[in-house]
Amino acid sequence: MAETPMLKFVTVPRDMPEKREASMRREDFQEIYAEYADVKAKEQAARCSQCGVPYCQSHCPLHNNIPDWLMLTAEGRLQEAYEISQETNTFPEICGRICPQDRLCEGNCVIEQSGHGTVTIGSVEKYITDTAWEEGWVKPIAPAAERGESVGIIGAGPGGLAAADRLRRAGVQVTVYDRYDRAGGLMTYGIPGFKLEKPVVMRRIEQLEAGGVTFVLNCNVGEDLTFDAIRGQHDAIVIATGVYKSRDLQAPGVGAEGVVRAIDYLTASNRKGFGDDVPEFDSGELSAEGKRVIVIGGGDTAMDCVRTAIRQGAESVKCLYRRDRENMPGSQREVANAEEEGVEFLWLSAPKGFSGGDEVSSVMVQKMRLGAPDATGRRMPEEIEGAEVLEDADLVIKALGFEPEDLPKLWGVDGLEVTRWGTVKADFRTHATNLEGVYAVGDIVRGASLVVWAIRDGREAADAILNFLNEGAQVAAE
Repeated sequence: MAETPMLKFVTVPRDMPEKREASMRREDFQEIYAEYADVKAKEQAARCSQCGVPYCQSHCPLHNNIPDWLMLTAEGRLQEAYEISQETNTFPEICGRICPQDRLCEGNCVIEQSGHGTVTIGSVEKYITDTAWEEGWVKPIAPAAERGESVGIIGAGPGGLAAADRLRRAGVQVTVYDRYDRAGGLMTYGIPGFKLEKPVVMRRIEQLEAGGVTFVLNCNVGEDLTFDAIRGQHDAIVIATGVYKSRDLQAPGVGAEGVVRAIDYLTASNRKGFGDDVPEFDSGELSAEGKRVIVIGGGDTAMDCVRTAIRQGAESVKCLYRRDRENMPGSQREVANAEEEGVEFLWLSAPKGFSGGDEVSSVMVQKMRLGAPDATGRRMPEEIEGAEVLEDADLVIKALGFEPEDLPKLWGVDGLEVTRWGTVKADFRTHATNLEGVYAVGDIVRGASLVVWAIRDGREAADAILNFLNEGAQVAAE
């Protein structure tokens, strides 16, 4: 009987792709992990235990068939591994790079629970699809038959693009509207290149264009085109705008020059990476070069900001977070990467005010302690009376999360139902809103969330829209 290529976790230790030295990666915006070599990818995939109940799969929002594509990789059947991976995930090479695997698939790996170290699922996923691109296995979308119906998608982020891909494969005519000059949403302008190099996103956009998806860019709905005008041109609509309204602070001096929003800071940096003309960056307003930088927040956006500031040549970079390390919402892997690169974390610290007059020069930091748990079970931060320190700063970046814009008001759509948090109300299975033929996906429904959840929503909404269009076609035929 031939030896199984799997179950090697007892004899083969966990091994991530080689990580570039911190001193080197501080100097550029290239991804920090090297690609697996073919032998290493097979070896690491072979560590999978092929367990009877694959928790990695059940804890993946897309329910990716992880054990099967790990086994195919271990057997050297990479093209089949790619086809299985692509079947459930529109953008596997993007998820392989930016998903918080430590909280999802890898964090629930059975061999991790038994002390052998998780299978490096994300790195293998990235390797499979990067290889597929290199080998020419990734083909342009070619529907078996064209359909006459059209769908308009507002927002070219992961949710909108996932819906566009699935609808186009079914032959539907798809137009994507976006406020920016490039598609991709936060994958293009929010996430730094050291986590997701931009050619990886751009080639997916090109694949969609080559497959017949039309992009209408620099289009602000409510200004350049009304929602009703877009709705009138299509048989169904997908709202996939994401959440771009930054949460703000209420503190003395918050309006001073040098106190900026994370989205503005990251967008300027990414535009610069594309070679765009960015006056706010060139003037120094949105550049960290030579500055003492303080980032406020503890999520992945804050981690993107601190690590960007290091690469821009900041004199010092500190991160203020009001809870401790264990209660931080951001990826622990990202925190470790930031520390290696020279970021200093000030745990149990909250901003109380900004001094320096018109131009910020320091942040008043209130020291905190953790009190009783709140309704979500997380311990609430409480101020320690009299414990305040002053931290020097020339640039303060607010990374406090995002909230939905008021779409009914912004677009002049009185009938669109929203929740008390301002997110669009949509059915959690079909993603249909209260307006007929209008669907909503991703962060504009969930609140700020993960790319992988947006992809799932986009795919599910596309399937629901196909049912809706088929029912309409059936009624018309009768």
